Amino acid sequence: MSADLAADTTVHPDPEVPGRYHITLPDHWDYLLPSGGVVMTVALRAAQMFLAEPLLRFASATTIFCTPLHATALVADVTELRRGKSSAQVRVALRHRDAVPDPEDPSDNSRGLELTATFLRDRKGPDVIGVPFPDGVRPLASALPVEDGAANNPHTRFRIYQQLDCRIADGDAFWTPDFAAGPARYARWMRYRHPQRDGEGRLDRLALPPLIDTMPTALHRAIGPGPYRFYAPSLDLTTYVIDDTAREWLLVAVTVRRAHRGYAIADTEVWDDEGRFIAYGAQAMYLHSLSGEPPVIDSSRRP
Repeated sequence: MSADLAADTTVHPDPEVPGRYHITLPDHWDYLLPSGGVVMTVALRAAQMFLAEPLLRFASATTIFCTPLHATALVADVTELRRGKSSAQVRVALRHRDAVPDPEDPSDNSRGLELTATFLRDRKGPDVIGVPFPDGVRPLASALPVEDGAANNPHTRFRIYQQLDCRIADGDAFWTPDFAAGPARYARWMRYRHPQRDGEGRLDRLALPPLIDTMPTALHRAIGPGPYRFYAPSLDLTTYVIDDTAREWLLVAVTVRRAHRGYAIADTEVWDDEGRFIAYGAQAMYLHSLSGEPPVIDSSRRP
């Protein structure tokens, strides 16, 4: 049975400390460690519970990943920065329960992540579509399956993908030895096997960061096959949510803008399968080389 993100990221208030929330995060959402997008969702759950106003809805957040977080007992401390008629802004510090940061020690490495988030009430305003649906992506009906039995297929290796259905919309199976290098883009159709809904039956906005936090795939495609191997822990992750959908399948379309000197920056558009633009994300990644010599590649003109 697939894991339920909402259940696995539910936080519980501390009865003695206002603004403090507890969770024991299971390992259902791991790559090597829990997905940065999932621990971001945990922090947003704490922010949402702290605000306790259903009409204030998640709109944007930036997370700084200070030290790796494990699937274990975690503590979130929420600080209100501002609360007005139409918006509220909060800061969340998420850490391991047994790690107590020392604010006077600049070398302290017990901090897990720091998140700042904005929650908004719906207001009257213009409705402007500024970008088209991505060109050249395969529609859901003809997207490529990801199940192939390969031992190094990330969709079978990592627990997080056991909770998702995925189909390739732009690109190929980058984990196979004969895939062709392409542009620094990659797109997949994704849906939660256990649907994520809010109280109105819409896609839960807090379920978007784990899908957005899938950006290294575009860099794999740009580099192409060869001896170079890397993994890409997140340094930060920013998410903006601009619309709602009741659809389950979402197109997660990633572009790597630049990789240089051991870092990379990328961004993601999220669309539903009816062509509605839902969300946008951006990220900086630390590139840790595992094998081979880092290549020098210009993929900017590849079709």
